[in-house]
Amino acid sequence: MSESKTADYAITRDLDASFDDVVERVTSAMAEEGFGILTTIDVAATLKKKLDLDVEPYVILGACNPQLASQGIAAEPDLGVLLPCNVVVRRQGDTTHVAAMDPSSALRLAENGDLQALADEARERIARAVDAL
Repeated sequence: MSESKTADYAITRDLDASFDDVVERVTSAMAEEGFGILTTIDVAATLKKKLDLDVEPYVILGACNPQLASQGIAAEPDLGVLLPCNVVVRRQGDTTHVAAMDPSSALRLAENGDLQALADEARERIARAVDAL
């Protein structure tokens, strides 16, 4: 298991655990930080169905913290185009990789300084969730 790291747009971590176990752990860790999973997109199943491609397990979890989302939408009504915060869980060989969107990177697109404190809080919560895995 490796420590979490941050790319320019994502907070990532590799785990030596099964795919299904990591999906459950991500869901639980995000809940501990006030995020619910609104959507689950099974990318592997979609690629199989639409293109007959066999790929390793890959899901996108759409996570939302209602309190933070409502504050952000109040400050920037069209902010919903940047929500929810996506978390990717994917299998890569013997490792399960987690990549969570860094809200600070996404919210910079809005160019609204009122969102910075909100972005920082969301980022801290997501980073704690990824670290807890």
